[in-house]
Amino acid sequence: MSEIVSFKIGAGDSKVGLSPLKPGVEVGLDKPFFVIAGPCVIESRELCLEIADRLLEIGQRVGVGMIFKASFDKANRSSISSFRGPGVEEGLDILAEVRSRTNLPVMTDVHESAQADFVSKTVDCLQVPAFLCRQTDLLNACARTGRPVNVKKGQFISPNEMRNVVNKVHTTCGNGKIMLTERGTFFGYNRLVNDMTGIESMKRLGCPVIFDATHSTQQPGGLGNATSGRREMAPILAKAAIAAGANGLFVEVHPEPLKSKSDAACIMPIDWLEDLLKVCKQIFGLVRE
Repeated sequence: MSEIVSFKIGAGDSKVGLSPLKPGVEVGLDKPFFVIAGPCVIESRELCLEIADRLLEIGQRVGVGMIFKASFDKANRSSISSFRGPGVEEGLDILAEVRSRTNLPVMTDVHESAQADFVSKTVDCLQVPAFLCRQTDLLNACARTGRPVNVKKGQFISPNEMRNVVNKVHTTCGNGKIMLTERGTFFGYNRLVNDMTGIESMKRLGCPVIFDATHSTQQPGGLGNATSGRREMAPILAKAAIAAGANGLFVEVHPEPLKSKSDAACIMPIDWLEDLLKVCKQIFGLVRE
């Protein structure tokens, strides 16, 4: 990218009917601390609304911009028998209700280039999953929507290689509304590690960098037919990442993690979130002083 850009997610967007009086969430290298949070997968309308209400309250109390994220389809589950979600039509209907009820911006994954335009008519931000971060057609399709695009760094590539990802999104149609998310790197079988220097490396590409605190605790395929994890490590990694300069956090939360239908081993109890964000916001301010 030739220049550093900042943008707002969910601010006065007529495409999805948001009120122009709402400020949205400011995103950029020089913008305030913000958070992307929600359940891993859309399990039910009731659960999404419950979590969204909690996130709205937490964001207001802590004073951080909050973006709601949930997937309508988890297309890369370990097992063919794993729960994938309600599908695109019902999932988008639920996300639209979350936004209507809370006015939180909403974000979801897209796995196929044919989904991008359709999904963009409902959500405020598109996310490209880590395993798909090099898929040129998918990146280009997301870029063409004009929506902000969050690309999760593949567990198999270096931070510097994300330059190629940024170029694919930016050169398609000049879409500079790009976020990059660090979520751990493969370290042998069933193990992820985090290189916090990668946060600075990706920021030098001109994009705000988010740290995915919960997926970074995964032990991929660790249960054979499902992913294991160590959710208790998520707050430690989150604080370290903010100290290393991350612009925001990505945290999957659930009121009853052990009952989560996806990533039950690493999704974080929503009861932990408020105290964690208070500390991270303080660290964010100290680092930038």
